[in-house]
Amino acid sequence: MDTYITGATVKKLREAKGLTQSQLAVQIGVSSKAVSKWETAKGLPDISLIEPLSEALGVSVMELMSGETVTNRNTSANILFSKFYVCPVCGNIIHTTGATVVSCCGITLPALEAEETDEAHPIRIEAVEDEHFITIDHEMSKQHYISFAAFVTSDRVQFVKLYPEGNAETRMQLRGRGYLYIYCNQHGLMKKKI
Repeated sequence: MDTYITGATVKKLREAKGLTQSQLAVQIGVSSKAVSKWETAKGLPDISLIEPLSEALGVSVMELMSGETVTNRNTSANILFSKFYVCPVCGNIIHTTGATVVSCCGITLPALEAEETDEAHPIRIEAVEDEHFITIDHEMSKQHYISFAAFVTSDRVQFVKLYPEGNAETRMQLRGRGYLYIYCNQHGLMKKKI
């Protein structure tokens, strides 16, 4: 298995919590020698201990397995810090309002990094009554299409799912300042400041 708990991870997290090997052992019901073996790479925790170990160390199972802890510094819950994730297996689209560990179909998903929209993905926005008609000049074949559009401001997210063989267009209420995101299944996430 490529991803598994390493001794260095257990030691780092244990020390960060201010626990001794004995204190950690008591919390999860093993001997301090077992914890010592894990930390010196002379053994691995049993699969049944992964959940209690992650709880005792104050991290998620995914963080424990990957060895990377996630600290969400988005303390004011500003939606402008939104992150988008797309599962390459099922196409599931996940939106979060800050840093997190996201897993779908058994895969840990990286947050998509948005590039500014380019000439290959031009966006036209026309005011129509109290909404805006958004058109993305892009093919919508089963092989190459825009999967979603989202408008993100500091207090709300409008999200529209688009489908292959449909039109790359939608209506949204563009109130306030923010970013219009589009996701191309071949070129990734792009954004335009509104």
